Formats: sequence, structure tokens, C-alpha cells
Amino acid sequence: MRTFLILLTRELRSFFYSPVAYVVIALVMIINGFSFRAAVAILERGPQQGSLVSWTFHSQWFWLSYFFIFPLLTMRLFAEERKLGTFETLFTAPVRTWQVVWSKYLASVVLYCLIWVPSLANFFIFESMTAGATEIPHGSLYGIYLLIFVMGLFNLAAGCFASALTSNQIVAAVLSFTISLMHYLLGVFVLYLGRRIPEQFVELVHYIATVEHIRVFTYGLLDSRPIAYYLSLAFVFIIGTHQVLEFRRWRV
Repeated sequence: MRTFLILLTRELRSFFYSPVAYVVIALVMIINGFSFRAAVAILERGPQQGSLVSWTFHSQWFWLSYFFIFPLLTMRLFAEERKLGTFETLFTAPVRTWQVVWSKYLASVVLYCLIWVPSLANFFIFESMTAGATEIPHGSLYGIYLLIFVMGLFNLAAGCFASALTSNQIVAAVLSFTISLMHYLLGVFVLYLGRRIPEQFVELVHYIATVEHIRVFTYGLLDSRPIAYYLSLAFVFIIGTHQVLEFRRWRV
């Protein structure tokens, strides 16, 4: 456990000693600010069916920031080690592969959680400024952030896997972005082209469609199936990352 904590601390320091963490946090704060402002503007027009929470996370601004987080956070995790030649040094040290994988993965998870704290604070600041005049459904708010968290676990794990496959950070970023985007688009295409696809397949895709999960959770409905789905995918990609590194370790 001591070795694992040392590796985790090392990874967290590497994040915050580089400008990457601050740039990502700043960009997400700005884009989420636009998303929040767009949701407020919609509600200012008059009574709406959706809440401030649902309009914020159905905004195109939200997706604009979402897909770029994971490549930026994960592209350097393993690719940089190989590029700088520290991969051999790391894996010839008395550490286990799972310790390296989980330390890097959890470091990216910690930073991912910090990224979303300012956007969560927007809702409480706005509620305080309006003296409760604008109703914010806290069940929907906490539910959607729980979903964002488990979605992030999956996408970060996919990014770790992509970074383990190559020594080029740009290639790792492209692979990570592609995996996240294709998973999202699979649900979008099937939901919009549902009439041309067998009904059984459409029902299956409803269980894996990110846009459908967002819709359900923003309306305050907590469904355990998407949570189990994303956690399972994250575990699969972490296992895949472990296997790739084990293979490369024996070649060192």
C-alpha cells in the first residue's frame, strides 16, 4: 500500500506541476459557464417543462467540453513514460503492474472530479443569488453529477488503455477521443434512426445510449443499470490496460 500511495502522489504532482491541469480546469469552467448561462436564458423566456439542471446538461456547450477532457487528462499517462524512456526504469523498479495502472488511473479520476466542482458550485451560487426564487431540483442535480462521475470512470479507463497502446501522446489522445465519441454517437444514431432499425436492437441501445442516460438522470430518476454499465466498462478497460503493460513489461 505504501508503494501505491507513493506512485499516486507522484502522479498527482506531475499533473499539478504541469500546466495541463490548470488549462483543462479553466477551459471546462468557461465552457460550462456558457452552458449554464444558456440554460438560464431559456428559463428567462417563460415557463419551461425542463429545469435549470436539465437545460444545462442538454446544452451543446456541455458536450463541447465533455469530450475533450479525457484525451487531455490521459494522453500522457503511459505514452509519456515510453517517449521519455522512463517506462523501463519504472517497470524494473520493485513495483507491481496493478500499482502503476491504478495510481495513474486514480490520479486522473481525482483531477476529473476537481474539474466539475466549479460547475456544481454554479447552481448553489445562483440559488443563493436568487434567494430561492429559482427552484433547483437537488435530486436531479446530485443524480446527474453521479452519472457524470461514472461516465468519467469509463472514459478515463478508455483513455488509459489508449495511452498504454502507444508512445505518441497525440495518437493516444485521438484514440481516447474516438472511443468516447463513437460510444456517444452509437446511441445518438440509433435513437434518431430507430424506425429503420429492428425494435429489439433499439431497446438494447437505450441501455447504452449516453444521451438517454443524461435525459433520465436530469429528470431525477436514478437508474442503477447505467451505473453498473459504466463501471463494468471501466473495469474492462482497466484490465485491458493491465494486460498491455504486463506484455510490455516482460519485453523490457
